[in-house]
Amino acid sequence: MTTTWISNPLACWTGTGQTADNGLVVRNGQIVELVARGMVPVTEYDDRFDASDVVILPGLINCHHHFFQTLTRALPAALNKPLFPWLQALYPVWSNLNDDAIYASTQLALSELLLSGCTTAADHHYVFSTIMPHAIDVQVEAARGIGNRVTLTRGSMSLGQSAGGLPPESVVETDNHILSESERLVRDYHNRAEDSLCQIALAPCSPFSVTPELMQASATIAEREDLLLHTHLGETAEENDFCLRTYGERPVDYLEKVDWLNERVWLAHGIHFNDGEIARLGHARTGVCHCPSSNMVLASGTCRTRDLQSAGVRVGLGVDGSASNDGSNLIQEARQAMLTQKLQYGAEQFSHLDALRMATLGGAEILRRPELGSLAVGHQADLALFSLDEPRFSGYGDPLAALLLCGAHRASYVMVAGEWKVKKGELVDNDIGQIMARHSEAAQRLRIEYTKL
Repeated sequence: MTTTWISNPLACWTGTGQTADNGLVVRNGQIVELVARGMVPVTEYDDRFDASDVVILPGLINCHHHFFQTLTRALPAALNKPLFPWLQALYPVWSNLNDDAIYASTQLALSELLLSGCTTAADHHYVFSTIMPHAIDVQVEAARGIGNRVTLTRGSMSLGQSAGGLPPESVVETDNHILSESERLVRDYHNRAEDSLCQIALAPCSPFSVTPELMQASATIAEREDLLLHTHLGETAEENDFCLRTYGERPVDYLEKVDWLNERVWLAHGIHFNDGEIARLGHARTGVCHCPSSNMVLASGTCRTRDLQSAGVRVGLGVDGSASNDGSNLIQEARQAMLTQKLQYGAEQFSHLDALRMATLGGAEILRRPELGSLAVGHQADLALFSLDEPRFSGYGDPLAALLLCGAHRASYVMVAGEWKVKKGELVDNDIGQIMARHSEAAQRLRIEYTKL
């Protein structure tokens, strides 16, 4: 059991207000000591890592993604469209996903995230078909090979076009099958331990793609099994219109009706809420994942993060799908969040630290992982170390501010559960070239299948 002192960083942001100016000590997957300026560890150590040229952050946490969408980045048929037409252009492509495509896209997305300093990621996989019935099982296997912590959500679509929904029948499942599979995945893979690398949540896709009965039944299972719930909500004005037309109520009213207005729930996007709805979400301690790049690409709107937080809503950060971002880079997403929220609230009202909190502590709160998202004694040793030795940083003053203002895009070192997963900007356990080759082949197959339609 190696004890490592990660010493003498340019800066070390703990996220808690505690100082660790001379680094921290890691043993057996946990942080065992924070070292103050000018001090040396009290803990005996047998390895010392010189961090004098890096900034240390808690491992970043991505609260909303669609790994499979890395296969359809910049697809011509989906360019320059708002959400509903964008989805309708992509559903036929995604209906041809198979297990190999899911494995390849999961490994590529997690690698891309890891290289950007992201140590924990929640994925929302909601496309299932006869050629891909067990996508989450495949994702579990793929994630083990990369090493990030994951919350894999069993997404679903059960309200097809014939019943007034948006998705085609080829990617729609029955409520009973979805619920049965959800319970099986929880039994097989959900690890509730503090050091868990894999957890399962339930995630019916959206009001326009699942039945209210499925939402209600999922909430019942989640309460019984102590699980998290996730869905898209408040993303576009068109979604609000759909809810009013189909259910006779706005999305937050719909959420309450199906027993989803509670602290188990976190919502992707959360843009189109009025003041009263924000207050209700805050009272319920519901979470919202802000996805700034996707919201801009699809012109969905801007999340009112400050208002949500003031009301009591837990707010985290997500890259969203790599077909609406079109990347999986969380440190860049933190910069994007900082810029969009400055534009929303004023330059002095949202800082680089606010964005970093959203990308770390906010995500840990949403995923109910208090042992993650900050650097403190007893917390899991998940770290992201960024070098400022690039032209973009030359002349910097504040090293923490420089990370976002100057546009950091790749971590130099990343640790998950006390193990180095990235060193000198490269994956430790995997060949990124091989991962990209398999991924590119799967994306090419999808494009070929699409041209046959």
